[in-house]
Amino acid sequence: MSSIHSTAVIAAGASIHESCEIGPYAVIGPGVRMGPGNVVGPHVVIEGDTEIGVGNRFLASCSIGASPQITGRSGDIGRLVIGDGNVFREFVTVHSGGDDVTVLGSRNLIMATAHVAHDCRLGDEIVLANAATLGGHVEIGDMAQLSGLCAVHQHVRIGTQAFVAGGSIVTQDVAPYCLVQGDRARLVSLNLVGLKRAGLSGLEIATLKRAYRELFLGQGPLAERIAAVEAGVRDERVKRLAAFLRSTTRGVITTSRRGLAAAA
Repeated sequence: MSSIHSTAVIAAGASIHESCEIGPYAVIGPGVRMGPGNVVGPHVVIEGDTEIGVGNRFLASCSIGASPQITGRSGDIGRLVIGDGNVFREFVTVHSGGDDVTVLGSRNLIMATAHVAHDCRLGDEIVLANAATLGGHVEIGDMAQLSGLCAVHQHVRIGTQAFVAGGSIVTQDVAPYCLVQGDRARLVSLNLVGLKRAGLSGLEIATLKRAYRELFLGQGPLAERIAAVEAGVRDERVKRLAAFLRSTTRGVITTSRRGLAAAA
């Protein structure tokens, strides 16, 4: 396999497709299974029970599949599953599962020095900007974006197409299609820029705006507001938003009763 640099260390038992490129001083462990078209840069370490799909890029000095940072279990190497077409920039760390499996979907951009902890589950087309940090068991929906220097508490969920502003400290769930910011992060508005970039029509955005006002700025107990929204619309995005709020276990980040910046 001429695409493997002479200084790379490939353990016996590793399964690497012949179309992959392995750079100088890279280290690939015995439990790694790598599909076609992956590019592994210099000094990258990939270890553990790690399954990698098609066409991913790992830039210099990434650490992929290392054991979870759990006290007393530093030697436990769990499972990691990575989809297709992801980009892992310099010094990214992605840890294997501890209690379950760490999963990354496809076409995600994980920028330099970002960290994905054990048992996280990420969907598709997500952006983690520089130094974004996920605690264990975090779940992130498709097309969500986390800006630089964000920190997400373990077991938090971040919904589809949500946006977390730079430097935010996130200790509760972030609802789909919404934007949060601050320490501790507070709800600001719908993620209008992201929704427009995703190609939503004016009518679709207006429907989400009405649901946002009812759910986050309306009167009465949250459970009653959720029930009213679910009964009043057929829009799938609104249903997803209401179902997310109903299923939370950590609570969902909300604005103050006076409102910060409503969806309008």
